[in-house]
Amino acid sequence: MIRPLEKDPLRLARKAVPVSQDDLADVKDLIDTLRSHQNECVGMALNMIGIAKAAIAIDEGNMVLVMLNPKILKRKDPYQAKEGCLCLRGVKETVRYQEIMISYQDLCLQKHTKVFRDYTAEIIQHECDHLAGILI
Repeated sequence: MIRPLEKDPLRLARKAVPVSQDDLADVKDLIDTLRSHQNECVGMALNMIGIAKAAIAIDEGNMVLVMLNPKILKRKDPYQAKEGCLCLRGVKETVRYQEIMISYQDLCLQKHTKVFRDYTAEIIQHECDHLAGILI
C-alpha cells in the first residue's frame, strides 16, 4: 500500500526503534511508497511514511534493496555533499563518506555486513540519518 509522506519535522526527528518480523507489512508499504516516487526519490526510511522503526529501502533500478536495523560500522573518505529530501524543502550541505561498511538484516531477518561506495553509500547514509532523527 502506498502511504502518504510524513512532512512534520517534529515527527521526522523521532529516533527509530528496531523493527521485527511483526513490522514486515509496514516495510512492504515502504517499498510500495518508494516505487510510487521513483521519478523523484532513490531511497526512503520507514519514518518518512510516519513509522519510527529502523528500516530503509534503496531503489537500485531493477530492484529495491531493503535494510532492516541498519548500523554503519565504518566510514572512509569524507566529502561535502548537497542533498535534498522528499519530505523536507530545499537542499542542504552535509558531510558524507565515499565508502561505508554497514550491518543490517534482510527481509528474512538474516544478518549481513557489506561495504558500499559512492552514490549508493550516500543514499544509505542519508536514510540512516532519518532513522537517527537527523534531518537533512
